[in-house]
Amino acid sequence: MKNHLKKVMPLKKAIEQYVKNSSHISIGGFTINRNPMAAVYEIIRQKIKNLHLYAHSNGTGLDELIGAGCVSKLEIAYAGNGKAAPTCIRFAKAVQNNELLFEDYSNYMMSLRFMAGAMGVPFLPTLSGFGSDIFTKWGFPKSLRKSDPKIVDNKLAVIDNPFGNWTGASKVVLVPAINPDITIIHVQKADSMGTCSIQGLTFADIEQVKASKHVVVTCEKLVTKEELRQNPDLNQIPFIHVSAVCHVPMGAYPSAVFGYYDYDSQYLRKFAIAAKTIDTFRKYQDKYIYGVKDHETFLNIIGRERIDAITANPRTGYSVNMKRD
Repeated sequence: MKNHLKKVMPLKKAIEQYVKNSSHISIGGFTINRNPMAAVYEIIRQKIKNLHLYAHSNGTGLDELIGAGCVSKLEIAYAGNGKAAPTCIRFAKAVQNNELLFEDYSNYMMSLRFMAGAMGVPFLPTLSGFGSDIFTKWGFPKSLRKSDPKIVDNKLAVIDNPFGNWTGASKVVLVPAINPDITIIHVQKADSMGTCSIQGLTFADIEQVKASKHVVVTCEKLVTKEELRQNPDLNQIPFIHVSAVCHVPMGAYPSAVFGYYDYDSQYLRKFAIAAKTIDTFRKYQDKYIYGVKDHETFLNIIGRERIDAITANPRTGYSVNMKRD
């Protein structure tokens, strides 16, 4: 039990211990939902660089990391911030300006890649991607693939269906497994051992966790194991996968956490405006990230009024009063 209790630590310590320069890192959440924002901000404050980032379909977290110059290589299906930025702005500019090596897959392909990593197999087959440029557009040069043993030799492979075409598919696509050094997710509840309960959609978080060497969890509530055992069927992540647990209320803000708070549409619009130029983006990060010591101080700048405005309705699980246009 003593070893389990050592998993509970301040977020700053968890990031220092598990996220290093050049780490292969995965972050959870989906677009404007459950991005591990407090952890993202801490990575930026610690000026960790040259990250190889994997994400299923992410939003603010990914854009903040790329804008801060923390990411040198990216593998992803989609990056967007809802209506505020259907395509993440600093991500798009980094790709357009050749500041980022980037390789894309379909959403289903990325899900399968994390699942393969979780299963301990080198690849999984799919029919996803046929008829698209995903097959022909490769972002990582062969020299990079050879020099970094963590990067697979091929983006994907198309092979003959070994069972014949009785299924109607003469060819199948093989997508390679992902096994990050560290995955970071934000959940509603966790206990001191690292067992986690996620309300609402889980996206690819569970597969990302199980595929990863180390896992840092930030949570809205740090609860007793007895509380989680009352509904064990709702505990999707076993403690055996988790390296560190950090109690960070509102740790996904400005993205949403079902049952607790909605995404902050006003903040995301202001973020999108600031992200349009590098000068305004640097001023933004100087104020909201480098200018504060931790996530609690950041939330104090946001203010109680905004937090109250996005607090989830107990019946719906999201804010019923927030303007979303």
